[in-house]
Amino acid sequence: MAKRKKKILGKLKVMALGGLNEIGKNMTVVEYGDDIIIIDSGLGFPDDDMLGIDLVIPDITYLEQNRDKIRGIFLTHGHEDHIGSLPYVLRSLDVPVYGTRLTLGIVRNKLEEHGLNGKVNLNTVTAGDHIKAGVFDVEFIRVNHSIADACCLAIMTPLGYVVHSGDFKLDLTPIEGEMMDITRLGEIGKEGVTLLMCESTNVEHPGYTPTERKVGRSFESIFSANIDKRIIIATFSSNVHRVQQIINTSVRHNRKVAITGRSMLNIVKSAVELGYMDVPKGVLIDMNEINRYPKNQITVITTGSQGEPMSALYRIAFGAHDKITPGREDLIVISAHAIPGNEKLVGNITNELLRSGASVFHDAGIEVHVSGHACQEEIKLMHALVKPKYFMPVHGEFKHLYQHKELANAMGETDDRIFVMDIGQVLEIDENGAKINGIVPAGKVLIDGSGVGDVGNIVLRDRRLLSQDGIIIVVAGVDIQERYLVSGPDIVSRGFVYVRESEELMEEVRHLAYEAIEKCLDNGVTDWTNLKNQVRDSIGKYVYQQTKRKPMILPIIMNV
Repeated sequence: MAKRKKKILGKLKVMALGGLNEIGKNMTVVEYGDDIIIIDSGLGFPDDDMLGIDLVIPDITYLEQNRDKIRGIFLTHGHEDHIGSLPYVLRSLDVPVYGTRLTLGIVRNKLEEHGLNGKVNLNTVTAGDHIKAGVFDVEFIRVNHSIADACCLAIMTPLGYVVHSGDFKLDLTPIEGEMMDITRLGEIGKEGVTLLMCESTNVEHPGYTPTERKVGRSFESIFSANIDKRIIIATFSSNVHRVQQIINTSVRHNRKVAITGRSMLNIVKSAVELGYMDVPKGVLIDMNEINRYPKNQITVITTGSQGEPMSALYRIAFGAHDKITPGREDLIVISAHAIPGNEKLVGNITNELLRSGASVFHDAGIEVHVSGHACQEEIKLMHALVKPKYFMPVHGEFKHLYQHKELANAMGETDDRIFVMDIGQVLEIDENGAKINGIVPAGKVLIDGSGVGDVGNIVLRDRRLLSQDGIIIVVAGVDIQERYLVSGPDIVSRGFVYVRESEELMEEVRHLAYEAIEKCLDNGVTDWTNLKNQVRDSIGKYVYQQTKRKPMILPIIMNV
């Protein structure tokens, strides 16, 4: 009897299109043969040098090239850095989306804003469910996070389990639901995990992340000590557990609760409708009703904990909110850490609120925030439960990924089995081992207003130049056939100098432009590019000599 030949397995490919060497914009692709699944579809926020940019999303060129292979998008939870790019991605990819009830409730609100509601195949799952997606079997496993209904994913592939932690922490006393399902993770670890992708956001912090209930105890102290004030609390709109605790504390202190900020209103509405928040009847009131009650009987929950311009808290601080004017009878609680880069924005709001006479509490002075991300001991627990053959740190800047590698080393995982990668790099796993092999298109697609990807490096460079030194526009009309100047040149400048105080400088600029055009025409130079370059060079050298500035110089020369 002939021996049965051992089946030769193919290659498992894993690549991140976002979320490596950066915070946010999380998107991971798992591919085997003719099947692809996508984990999360997040957005990021612009860097300081991305002038005028609203949002940043992943480059999905690779997914568009392989759209027929995609079996679905699987969402770990409902934070913007994990679902925010969906309305843009789903314009290009007609694929099913899987997520828990609250996650999809938030997604529906986003899709409705973009005119896509009802046009996307949304599939609700619960922790413990398995979804068959081509050769993959995707299992949702309950974890704790700062938003309800968060899950990690255990993906059975032909080469064994791939576990993606999503964002998680271990909370033994969660506000809603049960603690992280460490039993199931341990079972999967015993079955054998080929690859673990684990978040790295808080890997620099030793110990354990405190329970969310700690913030509830701080709220109780704040409310008890400030019975004579209106209390305004700014927090992340997606932190449903935090909002629930604020409402619970308000009820105990006989306060009505008003909500301001579009994202806060949308998420609270979804959470209440889906049963993730319990709000006693008559507690929530409309913002239009707050002046009907004494200030010390009101709690306001608002967005703007990161100092975002035009958020509700920003408008309150700078006197632009139509219902709330802060004063001595107000206590403002900023219940969030400032995300790196936002410290100045939060500081500006704090300064304005204090100027108005209001009191301000924030996390530096009193414990009004705990993270939703795992610290070192919880990350170690994930590794110990899962016991991965290979490990790829995700969700963090390079310093986070590298420190996560060192933490894995301390647990006995060797460098040859740990892959600190960049977006676009392909991790290839087969029966013979794992290696980084190749690269796919990846990067940042910039959202500016309704434009998607129409602002690139050249436009950003021009915006930076304009913001730094301004612009000089030279307008002239020439008869290119007869080679003579018909009109101008006229000089217009913006953001360079105050013209009325620099008349001599601007007159010399006009004279240099005149000479450059005349010289070109006299020498038979009629090529538009050469003509404009001569004007640009002549003016640029003079302006730099006089002012040490390099404004953008834009010649507009017309054939008349």
